[in-house]
Amino acid sequence: MNMQTSDVVAPPAPKSLEAMRLPMVMMRDILLKTMFRKNAETVSDLARAICLPVPVTQELVDLARTQKLLEATGTLNANSGNEMGYQLTDAGKARALDALAQSEYYGAMPVPLEVYAEQVKRQSIRNIQITRDHLTAAMGHLILPPDLLDQLGPAVSSGRSILMYGPPGNGKSSISNGIRDALGDKIYVPRAIEYAGQVITVYDPIVHSAAEELVDDPNSLRRTTGRFDTRYVRCERPTVVTGGELSLSMLDLVYNPTARTYQAPLQLKSSGGVFIVDDLGRQEEPPQKLVNRWIVPLEESRDILALQSGEKFEVPFDTLVIFSTNFHPNDIFDKAALRRIFFKIKIDGPSQEDFLKIFALVARKKGVPLDEESLVYLLQEKYPEIDNVYANYQPIFLIDQIISICEFEGIPYQMRPDLVDRAWANMFVKEEDIVH
Repeated sequence: MNMQTSDVVAPPAPKSLEAMRLPMVMMRDILLKTMFRKNAETVSDLARAICLPVPVTQELVDLARTQKLLEATGTLNANSGNEMGYQLTDAGKARALDALAQSEYYGAMPVPLEVYAEQVKRQSIRNIQITRDHLTAAMGHLILPPDLLDQLGPAVSSGRSILMYGPPGNGKSSISNGIRDALGDKIYVPRAIEYAGQVITVYDPIVHSAAEELVDDPNSLRRTTGRFDTRYVRCERPTVVTGGELSLSMLDLVYNPTARTYQAPLQLKSSGGVFIVDDLGRQEEPPQKLVNRWIVPLEESRDILALQSGEKFEVPFDTLVIFSTNFHPNDIFDKAALRRIFFKIKIDGPSQEDFLKIFALVARKKGVPLDEESLVYLLQEKYPEIDNVYANYQPIFLIDQIISICEFEGIPYQMRPDLVDRAWANMFVKEEDIVH
């Protein structure tokens, strides 16, 4: 499967109220609440507000009219191509207020959970085949040992879990971001989903970056409207990055008692994309406990969530989970947990040769001329102080320090042993007792 955007099958727009698979009363109430909260009077305005095709919205309006909750205003709306205007009757206003007291949710009609589950399958992260070229292009800015891509490629293509471990400062986070960039195609994220009459909002502008909107060209022969269900937003594959702040409660549904609606937890928002747990081992909860929470989802591609009432239900789990840690896996997990994580990849510091390559690359990019005497001094005098342990972050750190010193001293960018000394002094803190 190549990685063109068109590969993901769009969710088809609903053809009728019947096809919506939502409770009729719920749909009618969302229409009334939306009219009450937003100044929408024509069917086309309403269709945009509740994200349904015009014919389906018209069906809903007709239903509310037969129940005497809506009435035609009798005026044609000149701004909207002479469409008929509608307004809430007194009974309609009373019903809207009543419905708002039960749940503040209005606007986009939610997608039933089982309908959303079908779309998750169509756009599964496991359907993506990433080639070596894609991964190399996405990681182009990183200097990586060739055998690392040999391990990363199959791991990403499988859409299973990955554990990256190794000393800090070697680009585990940059590699995670490179994996995300390699995914490259677009998926459809529901604005909200419905389960057992409850609304759970999913689309989150912080997590989901909406792709360009398809605008209709009236002169075009192919109309784009109706090509996909607008209750979804077409987005880049999402990426959720969490670090030391991650807690188990962030993986539960969030109930908003004021609006009486739920918000999807992070792993549901990252469906079809990547969930990065950075700095595993720095969270308040022990890593073993965090991974235990993921075991069923990782193995069975389904997660269990709970409503306020305590009722538990299943949601699809379709996420590439990347754990990244500076600890050795054997120190933070038992064997059962390690077995559950599909790929374990060590990200080590560079060799001296790779370190010099990165140093030269960064220096050239930042306009600092290399100086052989200073490099020999760095490698022979400074690195033995730290047992010649090289890390990928060090070239950028040292060169940025040298640039700051040169700018402060008012001299052209240059490398000198004394400048290397000053830069080095900022990279490490000397071990000493502070007298209080």
